[in-house]
Amino acid sequence: MPLTVYNYHPSTLEYTGSSQADESPLEPGVYLIPAYATETAPPEFIPGHIFKWAGGEWVAEAIPSQPSIHMPALSARQIRLGLVSNGFALAQVTAAIGAVPEGVEKETAQIEWEYATTFDRTHPLIAMVGAALGLSDEQIDAMWTAALSL
Repeated sequence: MPLTVYNYHPSTLEYTGSSQADESPLEPGVYLIPAYATETAPPEFIPGHIFKWAGGEWVAEAIPSQPSIHMPALSARQIRLGLVSNGFALAQVTAAIGAVPEGVEKETAQIEWEYATTFDRTHPLIAMVGAALGLSDEQIDAMWTAALSL
């Protein structure tokens, strides 16, 4: 008779579903538990959460929010005015980009900030600068929405 086991992703440790472990043909009563599986069932479903296997138990984590892919682009003027109207100096953005280690990523970020005429909400530069300024995705979304009218 098989045993139900609960599987998790090898790198993210997120719960991926259940499967059946077979009984060992050599040792009756001993089950062959696959790698990245446990006999411990995850807790009941919690809306807006995932479960991760951590330290021998399932831990609930809120599903990270994703920036809206449907937000219109901002002009260079709008994004800069939006930052200033929310108390951020443009020098803070320049400093955040300046803190990136030397290389292609830093050069690309500098070019994007200095020369882009529009900014998409999902562009990696927005997430990087937002994190450096201590902003959550929700705060960036709110600032983005307000900047649309500038």
